[in-house]
Amino acid sequence: MRPARVAAVSAVSEHFRLVDLEGDALKNIAWTVGEKIQISMGTGLMARTYTPISWDTERGRTRLLAFMHGDAPGSRWAGGLREGDTCQFFGPRRSLDLSGIEAPLVLFGDETSFALAAALRTLQSPRTTVIFEVSDVAESGPVLEEIGLGDANLTARAANDAHLGAVADKVAAHASTGAHFVLTGKAPAIQHVNRALRAAGVGSSRMKTKAYWAPGKTGLD
Repeated sequence: MRPARVAAVSAVSEHFRLVDLEGDALKNIAWTVGEKIQISMGTGLMARTYTPISWDTERGRTRLLAFMHGDAPGSRWAGGLREGDTCQFFGPRRSLDLSGIEAPLVLFGDETSFALAAALRTLQSPRTTVIFEVSDVAESGPVLEEIGLGDANLTARAANDAHLGAVADKVAAHASTGAHFVLTGKAPAIQHVNRALRAAGVGSSRMKTKAYWAPGKTGLD
């Protein structure tokens, strides 16, 4: 673990915080889009994983988007942050390998994928089409606008994942364009969209997947 200081924290909405970390330990780091860092929650070995939106290696500064969901260690950490606070982090480390992926890109995910999508938009490539399932469209819209994803396509979650058929159709509609697909977020949703893409003729060479979470499970990142 290495130290960092909270340079800025902004409450973008009730459940989202933009967090800028700075410090010498963040300088001269070989970070690439899709990699993760793990931040200690201050209790034993407990840590939570975040995908940086950006990383300034000269200034030693990185930006995170923290999603606070439920009464969990990560939510309590992000909700209590103040400018000047310190934390300990580990990484960056590989999480989602985007090497070899080609434009045009279509990213599917949820609230846990917002930061990755924003980071992808920083690459020198054609704009990425972004399709999200979210719990609250009214809250997510302004958050995405704040991080440069105002054109994201949003679908509200429904009971028993009844919305996933429509979401999968939205993603699979790009199958014939030659696009590459990045599937992230909730594990069962990824599996549903993956099946739709395969049925539409998309091979594994055009897909990258990373489950950030699954109902009832811990330890995913």
